[in-house]
Amino acid sequence: MLHPSYADLMNTVNSQVEEGETPIVNSRYSIVMATAKRARQLIDGDESFVKTDGKKPLSTAVEELDKGTIQILND
Repeated sequence: MLHPSYADLMNTVNSQVEEGETPIVNSRYSIVMATAKRARQLIDGDESFVKTDGKKPLSTAVEELDKGTIQILND
């Protein structure tokens, strides 16, 4: 099971959105795409923003998103 949950990640990402504005993330798909893209960046050599301790790139990307060290930007 993925910890944190998709719902928790969506709440974290959308926490900066004012009431009445369009949320940044509307679906699990958006979370999956964002974390996969960040994991590819980590694989390509980008520096991690959290302590990794040998974690896999996808786990690191999820933790970064959950802690708010990375953000999802709208197009």
